This record gives sequence, C-alpha cells and structure tokens, in this order.
Amino acid sequence: MYPVDLPAVVDTDLTSSSEEYLSSLESRSDDNEWFHLSQTSKVAITAQHVRRLQLFEDDQPDCPLLALHPPDDLTRVVALYLHEKWWRVDDVLRTSSNSRVGLISVRSLTERVIVFLLSQVVERSSQEKALFSLHPRTESCKLLWRDGQAVGFYTIKHKGSLCDGWSGRCYLLPALDTVLVRRSWRRRGLGLQMLAHFCSSFPAEQSLGVSSPLSPSMVAVCRSFLQQHGEHLEHLYEVEAPGGWTQRRNIWLSIQLGRYSLGVHEESSPASGDGDGSSHKQTYNCRVDPASLTPCNVNTYPAIDSSVQQMKACDPSRGGSSPSSEISGTGCSPAAHADDLDSGPPTRPPPSLNTKHTRKSNPPLSAEPHGEKPEEGTPSSAKRVRRT
Repeated sequence: MYPVDLPAVVDTDLTSSSEEYLSSLESRSDDNEWFHLSQTSKVAITAQHVRRLQLFEDDQPDCPLLALHPPDDLTRVVALYLHEKWWRVDDVLRTSSNSRVGLISVRSLTERVIVFLLSQVVERSSQEKALFSLHPRTESCKLLWRDGQAVGFYTIKHKGSLCDGWSGRCYLLPALDTVLVRRSWRRRGLGLQMLAHFCSSFPAEQSLGVSSPLSPSMVAVCRSFLQQHGEHLEHLYEVEAPGGWTQRRNIWLSIQLGRYSLGVHEESSPASGDGDGSSHKQTYNCRVDPASLTPCNVNTYPAIDSSVQQMKACDPSRGGSSPSSEISGTGCSPAAHADDLDSGPPTRPPPSLNTKHTRKSNPPLSAEPHGEKPEEGTPSSAKRVRRT
C-alpha cells in the first residue's frame, strides 16, 4: 500500500509526528539510518539532510512536511516523511486502489501532499528557480489518476468564494484556476479532458471562466474544446477576479479575432519516459515579451498539446485574484497581459504582490532523478505559470 491508501491523517498529527521525529534526529548519535534510493545509491538520514517544507499557502497553523535531500544538493527531494516512515517521491504519487481512476476530488491531507508534489517538486529540475505558488489548504482541487498514479490536477474557484483574504470580494462565476499534466503524460488529451470535466460540473451556470492570462497551450485546449462543444461558444470566458462583465472576455471570439499568441515553443529532445515515441519535449515560458505577442492565423494552427499549466495574478485594482498568485521570480509578469482583453483596461499593479508567500531562504525543489521506470513518470522541468 502507498501513503494515499493508508488511513487519513489530519494536519495536527502530521505536524506533531514530524516535529517529534526531527527532534529525535537532532539528538541521535552518529550511527545513521540510510534511505536506499536504489541498489547502488543511498542517503544518510540525519538532521542536516532533512528540510521542513511549507505545505500550504499562508500556513496558519503551520503544517510542515519533512523532506530528505542528498548532502550535495539541497534542491533535490528524494523522500517524504509520512505515516512515521520515509517514502520515495514516486511512491507518494502512487495508489494500490483500483477505484482511483479518472478525476477525483481532493479530500484527504495526503491527497493535498500529492498536489503539492505535482505543483512544487516533480515537474521541475534543480536548475529551475520558478515555482508554482502554494495553494490554500481549502482549495477546491481534483486529481487525475491513471494506471495507479497521479498524473495531473486542476483547481477551481467556486462562485461565491472569496477572491483573496483582504478585499471581501467573491467570485461571480466558477473559474478554472490552475491546471497541470505531468510531462510524461502529455499529448494524450488529458488537458482537454479536465477542461471538459470542469465545464460539465456546472450545468446550471450560464457563464464559466478560465483564469487570465491564457497561455498558448491553454488557448490550444480551449480552441479544441470549443470546436467540439459548440454549446459553450458563448459561455466560456477568460476572466480576471471577481469576474464581472468588465473583467471577462469571450474566449472563442478572442481566438477568432487573433488576440492570442498560439505558438508553442518546442525543443527537440529524446522521448523522456512518455512511452509514445515522441521526439519532442514541450516547454513553456510564461515571461512573455509584449513585442512577441502578435496576432495569429487561426487557419494555420499548430498541433494541439493537451498539457496545461496555469496561474493568475492577484490584482486588487481589477477585483483581485486568488491568494495563489505569482511569487517573486515566478510565474507570469504583468507583461503577459500585453494583448488587452478590453479597450482601456485599468493599470496593472506592481508585479509579485504576494512575495510574502515565498520563503526565500529555501532553495527551489526538485525530485530526485534516479532512473525510474518510464511508467513512473520521471519528472522534468516545469514552471508554475499563470494560465498556460
């Protein structure tokens, strides 16, 4: 069995067990325990090789997650301490339950740990500085399960939920907020599946939102979805929180008018554990140069990639957004809004409004690359971008 299959734990239990274990490590003699990564690789379990990770945004009370790293690289995460033992990162993302198939709502603390790993660790390399911003502990989220492993997730801002913790504004329509598909599972229509699932979850709503700004890959998914589901042509909008009529634009109309940059940068590389023989690896850059955002020809559209990564900025001047907005040196800069959605939009606020959420003393994280089997979805680089 894997951690997600074990009896549920609450955050207080995770905190107390983590603190007790770390205290025992600090008082331990020199006879170290070892965590075996493979038959030829192992890491000493010492207080110097263990870090506390912040699990949630604005974590009050604190809910630390203990991570083990090798002595020569603080940015790599090779194991997590859960249920009073160490688990390989790939094992935390797995399940032995046959009932975990498709999109399932996140309810347990361990499932939220999985969302944390997908958004913060496994889709990044140690060279990347950009991170997804942390999600609130109450974020509405659904995990996508395939072949006994978590392969993606998406989050929702529900109608009536608070946009932030200070303005008191609430969302005026349901909005698809962040989406991620693991690199080894892209090009399989999973991003399209999650968008379709989101739209079908609110049959009574006349308007549905996708958080702004939309990246080229998100535009690709929306375009494919709307071509297949004409009933949503007039009801799917790109929105800034809280989503009033002056803060939303019809996505299909924007596509037809060429307001989006539909180009997706691809770099040639060997297939990386995706099992489909692809000779390309999809990469995304959220920091868009406004001069590069040119209208596209929708009649010459590139192959649609279903992988999506999203993030939106918190913008009090336009109604605010989610607390899980951009962090210092991370995500999209306001320049990503260069293609104005409405004529004469309000002035953008200074970037990185929620830099207080970033623990700058901690280096960025990445999962340990130790030659897993292809089906384990060996992570490569990924950025938390806004609306990619």
